Amino acid sequence: MTAKILVVDDEPDLEDLIRQKFRRQIKEGGIAFGFARDGVEALSVLERQPDFDMVVSDINMPRMDGLSLLAKLQTGEASYSTVIVSAYGDMANIRTAMNRGAFDFLTKPIDFADFETTMLKTIAHVAALRQARARQAAAERAHASLSRYFSPNLALSLAADDYALKPGGERREIATLFTDIAGFTPLVESLDPERLAELLGGYFEAMTEIVFEHEGTVAKIIGDAIHVLFGAPADQPDASTRAVHCALALDRRAESYRTEWRAKGVALGATRIGVHAGPAIVGNFGGGRLFDYTAYGDTINAAARLEAVNKDLGTRICVSAAAAGRTAGFSWRPVGDLMLRGRSQSMRAFEPLDEAEGASPHTLAYCRAFAKLEAGDATALSAFAALVGERPDDPLAQYHLKRMLNGTARTRIETA
Repeated sequence: MTAKILVVDDEPDLEDLIRQKFRRQIKEGGIAFGFARDGVEALSVLERQPDFDMVVSDINMPRMDGLSLLAKLQTGEASYSTVIVSAYGDMANIRTAMNRGAFDFLTKPIDFADFETTMLKTIAHVAALRQARARQAAAERAHASLSRYFSPNLALSLAADDYALKPGGERREIATLFTDIAGFTPLVESLDPERLAELLGGYFEAMTEIVFEHEGTVAKIIGDAIHVLFGAPADQPDASTRAVHCALALDRRAESYRTEWRAKGVALGATRIGVHAGPAIVGNFGGGRLFDYTAYGDTINAAARLEAVNKDLGTRICVSAAAAGRTAGFSWRPVGDLMLRGRSQSMRAFEPLDEAEGASPHTLAYCRAFAKLEAGDATALSAFAALVGERPDDPLAQYHLKRMLNGTARTRIETA
C-alpha cells in the first residue's frame, strides 16, 4: 500500500530535493508525495484528495502559517497526523505545535535521514490507528448484527435481573418453533458469497423482526435455521397462540421473500416451520467464558422434528396437538398422527390456516375426507381423489391419496 504524504513549505527547492532523495521509494510505489506552498493551498489539496496519510508542514509560510494549518487539520472531519518543521532555535513554536496535537517535529535545515525516520514512524502510527479504527468498526458492525437477533424482551429481562446470567436453568411450560429453508445447501453452493450474504441478511432481518413483533425470543440461528421460544424468559400465558400467529406471519413473509428472489433469478426454497408446546429446561447454559441462553428437552426435539416432517408431507407449517390445543381463534386441518423419530407414541399434528382458507369449501371437504380416513371408511380414497382433482396443488391431499393408493389407509404416519 502506498503511503501518501503532503509536504507544505514555501521553500522553492524542497520539492526537487525530496523527489530526488526518495526517488527509489516513489518509483517502487511505496511512497507518494504531494506539495503545497502554504496552508491555504494545503487545505485546497486535502479537500480534493483527502486520502493523504500524513502532513509535513513548515511553520513560517505566507497567507496561512503552519500553526494555523495544524489547528484546522485537528478540528476538521479528517484528522491528519502532522509533523511540524521549524528552525532549530524556534522551540516556543514547536512546543505550541506539540500542544496543539502535532505528532512530531523536524528542525531546519532538514536532515533527510531524520526526515525519513520521522516519516516512517508517523506512517506506522497512522497504520496502527487505522487498524484500531477498523477493529472498532468491525466490533460495532458485529454488535449491530447480533442486536438484530437478540430478542428485546430477553435483553430487558437480563438487564433487570441480577441473577439472569447465573449458570443453570429452570423447568417451565413454553411454546417453541423451528424454521428451516428447503434446499438451502445446494443453493449455497450455487451462489457467490456476496449474493448469499445479501439473501441471508434480508431473510434473517425480516424473520427476526416478525419474531420480535410477537415477543418471541430468538434462541439460536444456525445456518439458515431459526429456533424461537415463547414463554421464556418472561411468562407468557398465551405462548402457544403467539407461536402460531408468529408461524403464520413468518410463512407469509417467507413466501413473499421467495417471490422477490425468484424475480432476481434465485430459486429460494420454502421456509418450513414446526411448532410444539410443553415443558422444557430453559436457562443460561455453558461453562468458562461461553454461555448460551437456550432450552432443552423433548419439547424442543419434537418441534425440530415437526419442522423436518413438512418435507414429506408437502406442508410448510406443522403444529402439534399440544400447541394447537392451547390456542384460540385459528382454523386447522388435521395432518395425521405422526410417529416422530425417538418417540414411542404418535403425535397428532395440524396445519394452521388463515381465516379465508379455513372457511373455504375445499378445507371443509378435506376435513370430511380425513374423518372418513380416520374412521376406516372405504370412500376416503374417492374423497381424497376428488380433492386432488379439484385442487392439484394441494400437497397434503396428494400425500394422503398417494398413501391410500399404496395400500395405507390410516391416519398414522411413520416419519423418517
